[in-house]
Amino acid sequence: MTETDETRAKRQDFENSLDESDRSVASFERSHGGFMDRAQHFLHGNPTMVPVIVLVLSLIVFGFIANNFFSAFNLSLIMQQVSIIGMLAAAQSLVIITAGIDLSVAAIMVLSSVVAGKLAVSMGVPSVIALPVSFLLGAACGWLNGVLVTLVKLPPFITTLGTWNVFYALILWLSGAQSIRGADIDASAPFLKFFGISIPIGGAQITLGSLLMILIFIVLWVMLNKTAWGRHVYAVGDDKEAAELAGIKTDKVLRSVYILAGLICAIAGWASIGRVGSISPQSFYEGNLQSITAVVIGGISLFGGRGSILGALFGALIVGVFQSGLRLAGVDVLWQVFATGWLIILAVAIDQWIRKVSA
Repeated sequence: MTETDETRAKRQDFENSLDESDRSVASFERSHGGFMDRAQHFLHGNPTMVPVIVLVLSLIVFGFIANNFFSAFNLSLIMQQVSIIGMLAAAQSLVIITAGIDLSVAAIMVLSSVVAGKLAVSMGVPSVIALPVSFLLGAACGWLNGVLVTLVKLPPFITTLGTWNVFYALILWLSGAQSIRGADIDASAPFLKFFGISIPIGGAQITLGSLLMILIFIVLWVMLNKTAWGRHVYAVGDDKEAAELAGIKTDKVLRSVYILAGLICAIAGWASIGRVGSISPQSFYEGNLQSITAVVIGGISLFGGRGSILGALFGALIVGVFQSGLRLAGVDVLWQVFATGWLIILAVAIDQWIRKVSA
């Protein structure tokens, strides 16, 4: 069968049209949009910048409206006031990065301090033995949370809500609902107050507890950003199933996170004795909510997998700055709580807005 002249002409026209067609490869470029779009992408890549900006603006505002706000003594006092909640926030951050939540952090802290006090003050056990026992207890409490979450497959919220009640009942049972007085601690185990020691620098009073808080955040930042374990923690929080497919032992990672969080709470328990000056079963009763507040304001996503551990430090400082600034400005405590509540709502709203970048 031979090709007709008409068919040959049509084929020639088709080939000519191909030669003249656009041969450029399709490409897709992201539209940068306006200022808000660029800011959204920048904050998505640098989530810690939100609390940093808020902290700087807060310092500037309260520096103008509150007398003596920038005095060395007041700034060091803010550090003292947020030191214990900051440590609890560090422990809370680890759990929240894995897309969980721990409502028992304050109870673990108080339980560990009560055990250390009972051993060292009531039973005469040397502090160098009583404190490691309290640390082991804190780690064991974290291990229990981790086992219930990974092996029993209970949601972290329900798990830690239950263990919070269990640990609090143990606190009341061991302490008999009675505080251990500071005078008794001074007489029997003064080392328990070690982190209450203050170092005068100019007009500031820097306590060892404040330095301990900063040290904990630095160590955790290195662990989360410079080790394989830290990358695994973020991977589990971002997508647990994908992390499992990548070969990460997710349950093991989660248990290690809860154990480490429990240990940090126990260390905070030791520091709290120096901060308060006594051991009370009723102390830091709102520590759970305050630690979550610091984490949320610090830009760590409640959905897991995003945020810097340093954000929790900035979040705790923001709360401390607000409370100190409003107090020096003569604002009633009621409105201080009111302002903190709006800070939480604003922080979550900003987080939701930033997360739309990856949606």
